[in-house]
Amino acid sequence: MQLDAAVALVTGGAHGIGAGIARRLAGLGARVVVADVDTAAGSALAAELGGVFVPCDVGRFADSGHAVAEAVRAYGGLDIVALNAGVTTGFGVGEDFDPERYRRVMSINLDGVVYGAHAARPALLARGGGDIVATASLAAFAPTPQEPVYAANKAGVVGLVRALGPAWAGDGIRVNALCPAYADTAIVNPFRSALVDRGIPLLDVDDVVDAFVAILAARRAGECWYVQPGRPAEPFRFPHVPGPRPALSRQEG
Repeated sequence: MQLDAAVALVTGGAHGIGAGIARRLAGLGARVVVADVDTAAGSALAAELGGVFVPCDVGRFADSGHAVAEAVRAYGGLDIVALNAGVTTGFGVGEDFDPERYRRVMSINLDGVVYGAHAARPALLARGGGDIVATASLAAFAPTPQEPVYAANKAGVVGLVRALGPAWAGDGIRVNALCPAYADTAIVNPFRSALVDRGIPLLDVDDVVDAFVAILAARRAGECWYVQPGRPAEPFRFPHVPGPRPALSRQEG
């Protein structure tokens, strides 16, 4: 797959999966805009890739618009958007619940995807379409009792992608989700030892990036691709929602 002359914006692009995506896209020929709250690491990566860095807190509505505007200003348009920025939570909805922390993590993990998609749409339409890939998680598909708030915001991302996919496909904008298991990045450091003790393998970042590229190559919309160690990445097959049944008359009942 070659992406010569394509313009890509990667949020949360300074570290981990985001940095891996940025490097791969640059290697495929894309011009990359790295957006992150970490100015030092983001600037260094952008310089390494010959790209552009823009400071961006995805939890702030204006920052997403600014990042898109900077991409268009620097390169004349936008073709690929990786809405990757995210954080773990580390608290639940019981005695440890903190409404301020709750609003902050929801603003990054869910609002940031909503804001990013909203900001990117006009720029993608101006190029005749393009791709939005949001990083969700396997926590959106399975019970995650240790991270209920994280599971909720990632499930929200999956629901958003499944709705926007068919809604925007007619305009040439393909919206999909990347849903990895635990990846070997700094985000798992707070509970890394627990994963090791339970024998849970960690994904290599390159495997997650491979799945990201596969999503672009598939050129479909509204799909949520899971990434698990030892398995090929592919779209998750959601069960069909049971349809309504005609009401039975008193005699039939």
